[in-house]
Amino acid sequence: MISVDAVGVEFSSATLFSNVTFNVNDNDRIALMGKNGAGKSTLLKIIAGESKPTSGKISAPKDAIVAYLPQHLLTKDECTVFEEASKAFSKIIDMKKQMDDFTHQLETRTDYESDAYSKIIEQVSELSEKYYSIEEINFDAEVEKTLMGLGFVRSDLTRSTSEFSGGWRMRIELAKILLQKPDLILLDEPTNHLDIESVQWLEDFLKTSAKAVIVISHDKAFVDNLTNRTIEITRGRIYDYKTNYSHYLELRKERREQQQKQFDDQAKQMADIQQFIDRFKGTYSKTLQVQSRVKMLEKMEIVEVDEVDSSSLNLKFPPAPRSGNYPVIADGLTKKYGDHTVFKDVSLTIARGEKVAFIGKNGEGKSTFVKAMMGEIDFDGSLQMGHNSMIGYFAQNQASLLDESLTVFQTIDEIAHGDVRTKIKDMLGAFMFSGDAIEKKVKVLSGGERTRLAMIKLLLQPVNVLILDEPTNHLDIRTKDILKDALKAFEGTLILVSHDRDFLDGLANKVFEFGSQRIKEHFEDVTGFLRNKKLENLKEVERRG
Repeated sequence: MISVDAVGVEFSSATLFSNVTFNVNDNDRIALMGKNGAGKSTLLKIIAGESKPTSGKISAPKDAIVAYLPQHLLTKDECTVFEEASKAFSKIIDMKKQMDDFTHQLETRTDYESDAYSKIIEQVSELSEKYYSIEEINFDAEVEKTLMGLGFVRSDLTRSTSEFSGGWRMRIELAKILLQKPDLILLDEPTNHLDIESVQWLEDFLKTSAKAVIVISHDKAFVDNLTNRTIEITRGRIYDYKTNYSHYLELRKERREQQQKQFDDQAKQMADIQQFIDRFKGTYSKTLQVQSRVKMLEKMEIVEVDEVDSSSLNLKFPPAPRSGNYPVIADGLTKKYGDHTVFKDVSLTIARGEKVAFIGKNGEGKSTFVKAMMGEIDFDGSLQMGHNSMIGYFAQNQASLLDESLTVFQTIDEIAHGDVRTKIKDMLGAFMFSGDAIEKKVKVLSGGERTRLAMIKLLLQPVNVLILDEPTNHLDIRTKDILKDALKAFEGTLILVSHDRDFLDGLANKVFEFGSQRIKEHFEDVTGFLRNKKLENLKEVERRG
């Protein structure tokens, strides 16, 4: 059992949360919930030992293994994918080397009666007990099985990690965590860089093989399927629900309704008492009664209603200048990397004002096609962006491309021009950056805050072709809904690469399916596409792909 005991955090005399206390037991699958900025990632770092609390402590058994996957990773590129993942077993390998070294000393030394010799015997005995208590593992097979479960193919295992994007490196780190079989796994937005098939694999692994898990995630389906307990951080304290996310939402609503009723009843009671005081405070015969009621008011503990995230994200894209009739025209488009063909002989058109979805398994060419449109890669065949096409592009790693040394305000100020400069604070406020938040350095922002800031940069120029590659990564459920409404109202052409069926549903009116080196056009929305294929969800599309 791991204990969080009266933990508190203060920043610049402001309290983030205080007196947070709970235990993590075997088989706990905990969703850590709360609005952006409530302190979820901070609490996870404290439990992981990455940060220190202002007060309180974390207690765990001596040999407990706590493994932590943060939102953002910086990994070194010094070895292959397989070698990097195998580092999960480095402690066991080091233990074996140390045992061999001690055994060699015992065989070669002759000071049998010395304290030093006795000490080595004790160390060998202690190490042996630990080493041989570990379940015998075929390390190579476990590494391969885990990496392939997370979407790698066998030929990837001998490639250098430097050849992979940040999202794939995140998967390598996740593989290292899962291979350690820790007592507690801490995951901060683990599904952001996974395709749907890999999310399903991770979900199944955590449910069947993990001892205990605490996860921060905005993927409602993932959280609902995985968790059996929900801890909410709000107003600097926690509420602990022994249930999954959907049921927690119902219980939270009931709790706030009860609090509101108590608040209203207390407000009426206080108003009545104050009215009596005001009426009789000058009346001699009522002096004792007035004084009694004044003391009653002073001692009354005010009922608080837990906050609802009512911050307003007023997201609206500028008017789109008119483009040509066909902003995207591909003819015989082919892309290869060496002997590997991503897609070949692709011909398609996207008409002005269409909202289309690119769907399919990771590695089938969705982001590659987008990069071809942006002129970032070479290709064979023809790909033309139509007359007067003004492109706005949000890449998968857009949030990580921000300059971490700048503040929120400086990030926008350095690219704003003309009249926009006088409205920077208003624009930041519309994206929930207000007050002191605009002076925060980018490096301390959460994933959701970085994504919102990157989205502001996209909005500074009017565009008529909007290309969004996984725009909902790091966005909470409510913000995703607001972005979706804004995209529905967008007047230009929209191209969406996403694994999020809820986000695509009702937004995209045409589907381009990527798979088997082809791109197939479907003249229907995502719901119709799935219905006609007799599939329940996008998971099945990607699995079959």
